[in-house]
Amino acid sequence: MSMNTYFEPGRNTWKVLCERAVTDDMLIDQRVAAIIDRVRADGDRSLLELAEEIDKVTLPALEVTDAEKTEAEAQVGDQIKAAIAIALDNIRKFHEAQRFTTVDIETSTGVRCVQKAVPLRRVGLYIPGGTAPLFSTVLMLAVPAKVAGCKEVILCTPTDRNGKVNPVVLYAALRCGVTNIYKVGGAQAIASMAYGTETIAKVDKIFGPGNRYVTKAKEHVSRDVSIDMPAGPSEVLVVADDTAVVEFVASDLLSQAEHGSDSQAILVCSTKEIADAVKAETMRQLELLPRKELTVKALEHSRLIVLGKREDQISFVNEYAPEHLILSIREPWDFAGNITAAGSVFIGNYSPESAGDYASGTNHTLPTSGWARSCSGVNLDSFTKKITYQELTKDGIRGLSDCIVTMAEAEGLDAHATACKVRIRID
Repeated sequence: MSMNTYFEPGRNTWKVLCERAVTDDMLIDQRVAAIIDRVRADGDRSLLELAEEIDKVTLPALEVTDAEKTEAEAQVGDQIKAAIAIALDNIRKFHEAQRFTTVDIETSTGVRCVQKAVPLRRVGLYIPGGTAPLFSTVLMLAVPAKVAGCKEVILCTPTDRNGKVNPVVLYAALRCGVTNIYKVGGAQAIASMAYGTETIAKVDKIFGPGNRYVTKAKEHVSRDVSIDMPAGPSEVLVVADDTAVVEFVASDLLSQAEHGSDSQAILVCSTKEIADAVKAETMRQLELLPRKELTVKALEHSRLIVLGKREDQISFVNEYAPEHLILSIREPWDFAGNITAAGSVFIGNYSPESAGDYASGTNHTLPTSGWARSCSGVNLDSFTKKITYQELTKDGIRGLSDCIVTMAEAEGLDAHATACKVRIRID
């Protein structure tokens, strides 16, 4: 296995170099569609049946019981509890600082326009299980939901073969004040939150990462319910020059590659010597990883790219639009100021991507697969909607009437014009 290295690739090749791992999802698409149809038709019964068919577990009920919550809290060690407390506090601080300030302005005499942020009524959070139960994602989603003021937060997560939710996932949810927790995983969890069942309430928006089945299910239900963002496999792009610490850079590439076989790690560096050194160190550290088998597959479609000019590096980063961007270079803030497409940016040698994944305070639910060109990562705004208001006085409508009538009649919408004219006549 080797990561491919590209030396000063021409811009006509960048499109290919920016391609992510491509998988044929036709069969998955069909299976997901069938699962969604079952859940919509049969509700709770289908969820219990699918747990047996897919997860090989018989569940007496879907909702996590109070006894299970108590048991989970006792199972989590003090060290993890302390780490969760620190991370939760930092995430809350950062998201509380994002509170929207109401806009209230008189745009012209007698015309008042207002914009307010209103929390979503009910949101659904999906927390993956599988090879790496992401209890950190509970914090990243539940904390801003609570800060935003969402009245109801529903959490779905798969169980193990004994019908138990991962205790740390459960503990993190409880620390965030989430109590509506259900033992449902995969596409069926997304369907249950999108359309509702006898036990699980229909939500207004669904958040959370997942495997290809979950991602495809979110794509399907997005026709009927909002989702956080389009999602794909995890990715990182590291920019390095001769000030970078090779050991750090290699660990950053591997930390993203170990997410899964379809993850991607990209290095953009200024010289061949840096590329060679990072490659050698990456191979050395790879041998030490428990998740080596998955990581190797991810590295097979990862790349080392040598671009000597800083302006070319900036242009390539914006073309790739990485989920995570790490800048191990001179004057990183200057470089970052030219970036228009990235999910989250990590500045300097001592800012690993794992800090943002867990505890610095920024959110780790980020756009992938190039969506960072147009989408933001999850933030406080993700859990609110903006409503505008306007109030016109008699003087206000009188002052705008000529403008309104002229524009309405020009568009051939006479009733719009009349709605203004009658107010002026009565006045």
